[in-house]
Amino acid sequence: MEKDAVIYIAGHRGLAGSALVRQLEAQGYTDLLTRTHAELDLTCQADTESFFQAHRPAYVFMAAAKVGGILANNTFPAEFIYQNLAIQTNIIHAAYRAGVRRLLFLGSSCIYPRECPQPMKEGHLLTGPLEPTNEPYAVAKIAGIKMCQSYNRQYNTRFVAVMPTNLYGPNDNFDLETSHVLPALIRKFHEAKKSGAKDVVVWGTGKPRREFLHVDDLAHAGLFIMNLPDADFDRLAGGSGAPLINIGTGKDISIAELAGLIKEITGFEGDIRFDATKPDGTFQKLLDVSRMTALGWQAKTDLRTGIQSTYQWCLDHHVF
Repeated sequence: MEKDAVIYIAGHRGLAGSALVRQLEAQGYTDLLTRTHAELDLTCQADTESFFQAHRPAYVFMAAAKVGGILANNTFPAEFIYQNLAIQTNIIHAAYRAGVRRLLFLGSSCIYPRECPQPMKEGHLLTGPLEPTNEPYAVAKIAGIKMCQSYNRQYNTRFVAVMPTNLYGPNDNFDLETSHVLPALIRKFHEAKKSGAKDVVVWGTGKPRREFLHVDDLAHAGLFIMNLPDADFDRLAGGSGAPLINIGTGKDISIAELAGLIKEITGFEGDIRFDATKPDGTFQKLLDVSRMTALGWQAKTDLRTGIQSTYQWCLDHHVF
């Protein structure tokens, strides 16, 4: 990507989008195009089309999405499937019509089957039933991958989908009703420490295992992919398979171990109690990241350091 190229970051105020903006600015890109939801409703096809025709971005990072944890996915399935389908459909089609050179679509590891072999490879896509608790969101993201694949095939576009594992970091959602497990636990343990509570209740048995990636590592990976030589990028975008690549650490941790680590970092001195009446979700979700490793990229932030810096960011920005 040329340093002065017009680069559109959709969803620039969210967890992933804000990290992409930080990384782009740090690497010296000078013409970053952003719009808030109030300025541009990406679920509106006409508005999205007009925006792309007016500004003609050369590169697009698609980080705009409706996201949330198990509770949010269970409570608002219609919103998750409608908003995500609408946003990605409008952006991908408008990007094709505006002649965007490269597009990076951010998906999620929940696209893989519930009983997927571990670690999960890109080739496992659509080989089994999805996890029911987030199926509407996963179906939308799969549609986005297939849309990138279809446009590449028919129109020779260069659209690539990346599947990050569970993300965390600055600008995450720390709302207990709608957040993912790691930010929710940070808030729970912090508030329990402040209130002097005797214990913290964690949903599920604590046995499921999850992989976590600091969002700054994701942003670095995104720019790494978008700056690949043409031959490497085209191998990702073309071929008979989906233009799909996993991004993660290649390491996972149990929810019980995660809770213990966050308890230690926040300084909570009470007990941890697991509520086995609540859903665990998929037992394990570990990504096979061998394709990214082969390209020469790997994550740099270890989990303890990442959680410590995220917790400090929350305290500095009075999130709680």
